[in-house]
Amino acid sequence: MNPDPKLRADARMNREQIIAAAHVLIAEHGAEVPMEEVARRAGVGTGTLYRRFPNRNALIRGVALDSFHRVIAIARAAEDEEPDAWTALSRFVHQAGGDLRLAAGLAMRFAGMWAALRDDPENLRLRATLLKILDRLVQRAQADGMMRDDVGTADLSMMMALLLRPMPGLREDLTPAGADRYLTLMLDGLRTCPGTSPLPASEVTLADLA
Repeated sequence: MNPDPKLRADARMNREQIIAAAHVLIAEHGAEVPMEEVARRAGVGTGTLYRRFPNRNALIRGVALDSFHRVIAIARAAEDEEPDAWTALSRFVHQAGGDLRLAAGLAMRFAGMWAALRDDPENLRLRATLLKILDRLVQRAQADGMMRDDVGTADLSMMMALLLRPMPGLREDLTPAGADRYLTLMLDGLRTCPGTSPLPASEVTLADLA
């Protein structure tokens, strides 16, 4: 998270507690979770909640931007700590899945607000930062001979976005369970020599799809 430096320490702490609570509750129960429940989980009064976030759209924006900050932190840590670009890219894809899946769900439920967020200066800055990191990893992985050279960072981003979008009609608890499996398949297809990655077990059956 990148809190506003103009906020007092106690106000900043309240804001962070609200964002953290909203993040968990939205992931658990969906974006329509009552604002009062967010305040209760955060340990603040409803008046404090509404001072920081006057309406649901403002809260969703805060959660979305917080998720982007978390995704960038994951990308930076993977790039700095892993021994090679392919391992870093794989780590990012799996670790960032939860935050990106939440963002995809919010985009579907709050299409109007999400359209406005696309032009938000903070959002634009965060997206540019993330894409630069991913592009470095993709180019390094290709230079190392680990990643096929006929795909690019835009391909990776689009595939992740499509895989992590909630599937209409599928029980929501199955989507996170299957995400790692399908992300592993995606990564395997991007490797120069695919077919070597063990797949996480599938929890989706034909009955679920029916």
